[in-house]
Amino acid sequence: MLQFVSVSLSERCCISLCSPQVTVVVGEASGILSDVCQRGFTQEDYVIELDREVQRGQALCNVSFWDCGGERVRLDGGDGTDFRVSQDGAVYALRRLPLDELSKHTLLIYARDTHSKQVWKTRVHVKNAAHGHHQQKVNGGSSVLTQQQRSVPEVLFPWRSVVAAGDGALRRVKRDWVIPPINVPENSRGQFPEDLVRIRSDRDKNRMLRYSVTGPGADQPPTGIFIINPISGQLSVTKPLDREHISNFHLRAHAVDLNGNQVENPIDIVINVIDQNDNRPEFTHTIFNGSVPEGSKPGSFVMTVTSVDKDDPKTANGMLRYKILSQNPQSPSSNMFTINNRTGDIITVAAGLDREKVTQYTLIIQATDMEGNPTYGLSNTATTLIRITDVNDNPPEFTTDTFFGEVHENRVNVIVANLTVTDKDQPHTAAWSAVYRIIAGDPTGRFSIPTDPTTNEGLLTVVKPIDFELTRSFMLTVEAENEIPLARGIHLPRQSSATVSVRILDMNEAPEFSPNPKSIKLEEGLPAGSLLTSFTAQDPDRFMRQTVRYSKMFDPANWLEIDPMNGRISTIAVLDRESPYVKNNLYNVTFMASDNGIPPASGTGTLQMYLLDINDNAPHVFPPEVEMCERPDPSGINITANDPDLNPNAGPFAFELANRPTDVRRNWTLARLNGEYAQLRLRIGSLASGIYEIPIIITDSGNLPMSNTSYLRVKVCQCDHHGDCVDMERIIAAGLGTGAIIAILICIIILLVLVLAFVMWMKRRDKERQAKQLLIDPEDDVRDNILKYDEEGGGEEDQDYDLSQLQQPDALEPDCVKVGIRRMDERPLHHDHQYPMRSAAPHPGDIGDFIHEVNTPLHQDTIQYEGSRGGQCLKNVMLNLN
Repeated sequence: MLQFVSVSLSERCCISLCSPQVTVVVGEASGILSDVCQRGFTQEDYVIELDREVQRGQALCNVSFWDCGGERVRLDGGDGTDFRVSQDGAVYALRRLPLDELSKHTLLIYARDTHSKQVWKTRVHVKNAAHGHHQQKVNGGSSVLTQQQRSVPEVLFPWRSVVAAGDGALRRVKRDWVIPPINVPENSRGQFPEDLVRIRSDRDKNRMLRYSVTGPGADQPPTGIFIINPISGQLSVTKPLDREHISNFHLRAHAVDLNGNQVENPIDIVINVIDQNDNRPEFTHTIFNGSVPEGSKPGSFVMTVTSVDKDDPKTANGMLRYKILSQNPQSPSSNMFTINNRTGDIITVAAGLDREKVTQYTLIIQATDMEGNPTYGLSNTATTLIRITDVNDNPPEFTTDTFFGEVHENRVNVIVANLTVTDKDQPHTAAWSAVYRIIAGDPTGRFSIPTDPTTNEGLLTVVKPIDFELTRSFMLTVEAENEIPLARGIHLPRQSSATVSVRILDMNEAPEFSPNPKSIKLEEGLPAGSLLTSFTAQDPDRFMRQTVRYSKMFDPANWLEIDPMNGRISTIAVLDRESPYVKNNLYNVTFMASDNGIPPASGTGTLQMYLLDINDNAPHVFPPEVEMCERPDPSGINITANDPDLNPNAGPFAFELANRPTDVRRNWTLARLNGEYAQLRLRIGSLASGIYEIPIIITDSGNLPMSNTSYLRVKVCQCDHHGDCVDMERIIAAGLGTGAIIAILICIIILLVLVLAFVMWMKRRDKERQAKQLLIDPEDDVRDNILKYDEEGGGEEDQDYDLSQLQQPDALEPDCVKVGIRRMDERPLHHDHQYPMRSAAPHPGDIGDFIHEVNTPLHQDTIQYEGSRGGQCLKNVMLNLN
């Protein structure tokens, strides 16, 4: 049987490594195992020698239990305080154990069958290597690995035989091992590559093997940190490690033959980076802000400061301790606060926090790792600002015992006096804001004291008018207190009091009508000049002895007048209840009374007249206009009367047809239905279409009855079977009144006049244009004066042409004459050809000879174009008129 050993270089300890289902011994195989599988631990005792302290969670060894494939055993044990065993057999530390505490530990490990409840046990002995023997023993099934094996750590791939099947033949069974982590310190300066462990297979005796590792740090990013010698299996690290970047690496070791065939199962290797104290504590804030109420008792929580250390918090490198370096100001004590060195909680330790004396404290806080060791620990500082918050520990106090103020009479919402107080609490808080109230001297509630939120002053204000003639002064007692009550333990009065003396100033007041408004009742129809009543006003300033004069301000119907001296009111027109200015029988008139004070003052009064109705209006027929078919409805037309008067001067009414004209009673009948309505019927069978005015006499029921003859306008028209009027003339007449028809006719006439005026203007314009053309000189006609010139400076070609060239065509050279006809004012470029002069015609009869005479050869008797020296020359020849 074989064993593989891995020794942690960083911990400098010798660990016996063992695995479930494996028998662990030292050296070569001793004997042959029994051919019967027996369940139990592979060893009765395990011995572990350590020469360095053990960290929390560090694995020490693996115990091995052979379960014969049952997989029903559960491992348990350890002392419960320092060590414990996991279900995979790994024994690990529960806390950090210094070396001096590792004098002697014996652990009992139990294996319990979950079905049969059978129990097996083994012992693990943990010793301090400094007190033990540096040797290797094999005795009674126990193994001890000493420090002598530490120089070249070696991992053997496990491959050993156990009992096989029932045929008695031995079978080789491959076993899986759990390798304890390899610890490598960070920031190592040692020569690189630095050897960590050697991996070897026990099958390398009869074949050549190659070793390799895979995983992050080897062939995966970050690559190249760990390398392995493919022949010797030596695993090395190539550079310093940083635990704060990567705290551990998980690699897998592989063993293959030269053909690439796997000869061993891969082994998992965990490399832990051991922390070094290479990071200072860092506060989460440069400046921390906290607060505590003034007057807080010792032990009151203030705030918490926090610092972090990138080093391993499970080691002393990351264990921080806090302390206060300084306090400013040091009043009333230099140690007003303390800090929990582990949690960073700041609390008060002394009484006497007073915001009115010290509003803020500044503390310098230091955080140190290595559990606060001042020699080896790294430190950092931060600033803490502790604000002392205000509580209501100071009541408001008036600045003086007596305040003075004055105000004119009859003024409201006027500030009389400003009441000032002092309060040492923080401004613009509930503990500072004052509330004022009057506790004496104002029984009628004529004053109030609101608070100015900016200055905290009390504003004594008049809220009800004060009459100087009744009260000339006030003596008020006022009180001030805060919005919130005083804090507990404050032995001061809650409020402060003062006296306010208010003097009332006299002023000229307006005269006052009494009563106002004044109401009277009288009948309508009073004649002009009738005295109605007297409406007078009283001057409140009875000590000034002023004169009052009266005038009228508002009289919409202009019915009344008032005597300016005594206030007597009389009529200047007849009062009419039916006037549109009378609403609900009431008519209002406003008068004004003015005194002769300095400055003058005036007041107004209203006279309300309730007008009683008299029978002064005759009734009228209603409606004034009705419609009726040529063949009327036998039921007739219902009419009533309208009387502006009130009952009993209105209905019931009496209706009667007038005697004139005589055909009214012959064609119509009028029957009284009741006191309000009558029915008009047509006495004859039919009536021609048209408009008829029926005179009706209506009499009311007043004490002195009034009658009136009203004309009812009846429109007789043709009706359809529904009884609706369909007469077009009636519709037109009803749709358009006389005014509308006149307006339409006027618009049509105006339109015709405009059209006629426009036509006349157009004809006149055409005549003027024709007359103007007749007056234009033909020589000045535009068409005769628009000429085309081939070049500037020339004349008219049809007038200035040199006719001599037509008579002497041979003078033109074909290679020099330009195309076209030369004008008379153009200078010739060559000499003209000379032709014999003809004799003058002896008489007109020789014109025939002139016609038949041939002076030019036939080939020249045309206009020819010849090309010469790149140009075109025109040769003109006088045509022979043969």
